Amino acid sequence: MKVKNLLKAAIRSLAKNKMRTFLTMLGIIIGVASVITMLAIGQGSRESIQSQISSLGTNVMMIWPSASSTGGVRMEAGTSQRMTLDDAKAVAERCPSIMYLTPQVRTSGQMVVGSSNWRTSVFGVYPEYFDIRNLKIESGNCFTMNDDRSAAKVCVAGQTVVTNLFGENADAVGRYIRINKIPFKILGIIEKKGQNAFGQDQDDIVLAPFSTVQKRMLTITYIQSMLASAKSEALIPQATEEITEVLKTRHRLGPSEDPDLRSAHNPTLRIRPLPRRVS
Repeated sequence: MKVKNLLKAAIRSLAKNKMRTFLTMLGIIIGVASVITMLAIGQGSRESIQSQISSLGTNVMMIWPSASSTGGVRMEAGTSQRMTLDDAKAVAERCPSIMYLTPQVRTSGQMVVGSSNWRTSVFGVYPEYFDIRNLKIESGNCFTMNDDRSAAKVCVAGQTVVTNLFGENADAVGRYIRINKIPFKILGIIEKKGQNAFGQDQDDIVLAPFSTVQKRMLTITYIQSMLASAKSEALIPQATEEITEVLKTRHRLGPSEDPDLRSAHNPTLRIRPLPRRVS
């Protein structure tokens, strides 16, 4: 009975002070709504950042040589020519924490199809690049290691390149484009990814076999960088240590020498994990 009487007294009090009751309810409603809104905004922002970071690839690490030095003038990072394909093979074979690895060379080229033209970046990579970067083929096929061994003039193009050369929703698979006057057959079209976290258009790209770009377009014998993917996010530090030790051994750096510091006869070797997943 006491509880029933208390409820009746509370209801009578609320009824007699309607304005105070309304303002109290309004304050509670606004407070709860604000908390829910902030949580929703935070969750949405985290998912947006997660999506942008995931677009960069899975557990990705970049390995590139140091800045070169000519006549006392130091150039930008990555200009050293001392990292070779044998370095990439050694890392792939002797680093158990690495799942995928590809050597990488890059150039830019003017794409021409009939009266249409477009300038973009051309990357020479292994097929593992697609697994590292989480790229999917929307139509057609990817090139293979056989294409790399023969330095075949084939490529896979992003949606932005296809749209600017062939038009909106065009089927470019099997067609040819000229890149710096070299004819390339388009084997596949990359699924649209949009901009990454840095505002770069991830669809404005052409990927070709590593040897094709290295030998036919750049005519070089070294590699510009390596792109690797660890087996898991937790193994990234271990993978970094393994890569460091392999490269220090191959480039004859002493145990106390930091691969991020240039020695007299060896390149600087920099290893940088790309942004990790947001927890």
